[in-house]
Amino acid sequence: MFYSLTGKIIMQDAVSVAIDCGGVGFRCFTTMNTLKKIGSVGGTATLFTHLSVREDAMDLYGFHSNEELTCFRELLSVSGVGPKAALAVLSALSPEKLALAIATGDAKTITQAQGVGPKLAQRMVLELKDKLSAGLSPTMDLSAGIASAAGNAGEAVSALVMLGYSQSEASVAVARIDSALPVEELIKQALKNLAKF
Repeated sequence: MFYSLTGKIIMQDAVSVAIDCGGVGFRCFTTMNTLKKIGSVGGTATLFTHLSVREDAMDLYGFHSNEELTCFRELLSVSGVGPKAALAVLSALSPEKLALAIATGDAKTITQAQGVGPKLAQRMVLELKDKLSAGLSPTMDLSAGIASAAGNAGEAVSALVMLGYSQSEASVAVARIDSALPVEELIKQALKNLAKF
């Protein structure tokens, strides 16, 4: 029903923002990532929206990008995931990080979201493995962030996982380094990259 809203921000709290569009204030529940990016009260913002209609309520959800909206809708398609859990996941992880975690089977990273346990995170990975990366914008290049599982890069990623890093963190760190280097050098440089975050 609503594709997007553009207008003046008239209210913000920890879970929502209100946008004045032609004299009507629309309250949109949203993520921490969106709240950080849209600015403060008095500024102008555009939110891409999703309308949820239930017997007892009509709730509007707003996001700063189409990619975040797409991720929200895909998360809602997972059995056992409601709007609250989907917002929690997207508050903890950007769409790119979520897609990377799902592509690498890294359920542990998804459990960073408040109220998301290991079983639910694993279900998200299983049900979204093929769907999420296909629905994202072509500008989001996930392959650049995933290190090859073969050869030295794969061994370096495995070593970093053994040291306590998540699969997606290790993959991203190793992907930024020349995979032709020896495993020891890959690990050393990846640890330097990880220390910067």
